[in-house]
Amino acid sequence: MAIKFLSRLGMMLVAVLLAACATQPPQADQMRIREGVIEQITPTQIQGSDHAGVGAILGGIAGIGLGSLIGQGTGRDVAMAAGAIGGTVAGAQAGRNFATPIAGQQIFVRTTSGVLVEVTQPVDHSLRVGQNVWIQGNGENARVIPR
Repeated sequence: MAIKFLSRLGMMLVAVLLAACATQPPQADQMRIREGVIEQITPTQIQGSDHAGVGAILGGIAGIGLGSLIGQGTGRDVAMAAGAIGGTVAGAQAGRNFATPIAGQQIFVRTTSGVLVEVTQPVDHSLRVGQNVWIQGNGENARVIPR
């Protein structure tokens, strides 16, 4: 009975974690487009964030599975909990180790309103200093595109 309860609890935890990873729909402010001129472009590296959290989730599930093979009764429950925690930590670290950085650009744009905006994005060879551009979006989703 305890195993059935823990397996259901584990499945609910996985569902909650996957739901937390879902992206939010764009807000009206995120779709804003601003005009400006590029003042500076600096090469940089962007840390890959694809599949963030997947390693932790898979590690936790694997830890629960391995923990269920140890002992019986309360000892098995403790082993499953320890396996879930250890697997989550190990999976998250493995995910960070395999995240490969990609070439990027740190672009400084002076908007028509006089505000200096910095956007970091993957390399776009069509962009150059002094070029008129649009800044599309806001925050981490902002992108500089040629006019």
